Amino acid sequence: MKVEPYLFFNGRCEEAITFYQQAVGAELLFQMRMNEAPEPPPPGSENKIMHATLRIGTTALMVSDGNSNMQANFKGFSLSLGVADAAEGERVFAALAQGGTVTMPLGKTFWSPCFGMLEDRFGVGWMVIAPAAA
Repeated sequence: MKVEPYLFFNGRCEEAITFYQQAVGAELLFQMRMNEAPEPPPPGSENKIMHATLRIGTTALMVSDGNSNMQANFKGFSLSLGVADAAEGERVFAALAQGGTVTMPLGKTFWSPCFGMLEDRFGVGWMVIAPAAA
């Protein structure tokens, strides 16, 4: 068994895919638009993304436009992004924070040389953490 996050961007999925490709090096593994389904899509949603799978590091992140008439609401969770070191943490934190809101500035903590929290421009919560020195 495994758990994989599935995020619904309600009309902004293609923008989110491009953003995550640039910010954290996400790799697009699969994408299907509404007009590729066997049943006709609702008018105006033909090019919306029905389903896509991204890979960030070793993790799959599934994304969709979902019901594009609703506002995306990412509350009650954060995606935790483990990075190799503080330099990588600074790079991806800055990239994810563009157009978003920093909720805890990136800095040294008692458990990590580099930890910070933010909500990206889509409202998705992220925690960026580098491992403590052994």
